[in-house]
Amino acid sequence: MSYLDNIRTFVRVYELGSMSAAGRDLRISPAVTSSRISQLEEHLGVRLFQRTTRSLTPTEQGESFYRGATEILEAVESAEAQIVDITENPRGSLYVAAPLGVGRRLIAPLVPDFLKEYPEVNLRLRLTDRKVDLTTEGLDLAFFLGQPEDSNLRIRKIADVERVLCAAPSYIRERGAPVSGDDLVSNGHECLSLRFPGATEFQWLLSTEEGPKRFRVEGRYESDDGDVLTDWALDGHGIAMKPVFEISEHLKAGRLVPVATKTPPEPIQMACLFTHRRGQDPKTRLFMEFVIDRIAAKIRNSGEG
Repeated sequence: MSYLDNIRTFVRVYELGSMSAAGRDLRISPAVTSSRISQLEEHLGVRLFQRTTRSLTPTEQGESFYRGATEILEAVESAEAQIVDITENPRGSLYVAAPLGVGRRLIAPLVPDFLKEYPEVNLRLRLTDRKVDLTTEGLDLAFFLGQPEDSNLRIRKIADVERVLCAAPSYIRERGAPVSGDDLVSNGHECLSLRFPGATEFQWLLSTEEGPKRFRVEGRYESDDGDVLTDWALDGHGIAMKPVFEISEHLKAGRLVPVATKTPPEPIQMACLFTHRRGQDPKTRLFMEFVIDRIAAKIRNSGEG
């Protein structure tokens, strides 16, 4: 298995662009990571990476070997999956990504029960509100809110998520409560933006009497972490657009209050994204089946009362 370990290490170094990052991801030391790459280069008789003190760049041979290496690993995983299907004893590492709010509130609480049921599976949960790339980041499954850009991946819908525009009572006392999207724009309300590097504009899609309409809102506060926006809203700094399941307790306690209720946000799709190959992996399929019904139930319950 040492040669396969070397190949797996090479693939993660290539995908993450760093020896140290690959080592952390594989839970091995930097020295072991470097040693595996050196053993692979010695075996192949070529350099796979150009190394400097500041960067790590694949050579032409490294680029070529990466394509073959991923095919090798996929073939091994496929063969193992067939055996796992027969034995009904899934094992190995499962890489799952999710937005911060979804991961913290809906998925992470379910992981211990899943791992208890399948003790030979290791689950590595990556939480981020940015868009992820399943292929380059080595992910098996990614949960998301919205519409994916990559049509080559498979989607399993979970639920339509209700959203709400909300603010703290202190903000409403100071600035007043907007009644609609037009009010948000015309009165210059402080809107808290979930935005990522490279975004060129920001609009909120709201339901109006004429149908869905985009409103170009503005504000001085923005972050790529949805929970930061919740904290800012709770502190009275502005208006946030949030999935109800993320802030249901704050709404019930009156710490946040719905605003612009004449034009509420359009619901947003929650789904999971996976490649065709990884969708056939028993542990990927089992995890999807395990969490989807439970997540959908939590989303429904968050809107009650």
